[in-house]
Amino acid sequence: MGSPENAMSKATVSRMPSYLRYLKGEAGKGVEYVSSSAIATALGVSAVGVRKDLALVSSQPGKPRFGFEVRRLIEDIEKFLGYHRWTNAVIIGAGGLGRAILAYEGFENYGIHVIAAFDASPSKVGAAGGKPIYPMERLSDIVVRNSVKVAILTVPRSAAQAACDEIVRVGITAILNFAPVYLHVPDGVKVKYEDLAVSLAGLCGE
Repeated sequence: MGSPENAMSKATVSRMPSYLRYLKGEAGKGVEYVSSSAIATALGVSAVGVRKDLALVSSQPGKPRFGFEVRRLIEDIEKFLGYHRWTNAVIIGAGGLGRAILAYEGFENYGIHVIAAFDASPSKVGAAGGKPIYPMERLSDIVVRNSVKVAILTVPRSAAQAACDEIVRVGITAILNFAPVYLHVPDGVKVKYEDLAVSLAGLCGE
């Protein structure tokens, strides 16, 4: 069993993304300072717990009657989580799901920057969500130039293994796979499977 200190550390880390989302929302509204009690109320958690968590990561204590400086606290939490070291990712497959993911802004809260999508179909090349969609021929060039570490695979089942092989060939070692098929990859390449149908069926069956 882990020590209480390690357990607390894991629990603290697990709460930090929620704090970060809230703080970024407040920053977007122009809020400059926020109290631990305001964070606790917004997230439905203990104010004492919030104060303890923030004490571990904040570079400056909260000011009396003002609380924490929002921008600085965002920077402190991102540094604590390692989000200040951005991870670039690309999408392979610019169909409906691929375009939706390309336009999704939530990855930014976790230090992941989806820079572009790629597709084998010339008709899909262009842009979506303000980001470029390139032909597959450009994959190697973009991956090397931007030090891309992660690929999000959203192609049909029939094209998944060939696309995976190309992803591996250009040096990407982490794949989030939405295609409903098991992928064969060499040692050192990590694959996480996301099956929307299974997730929805599980939800309906609860």
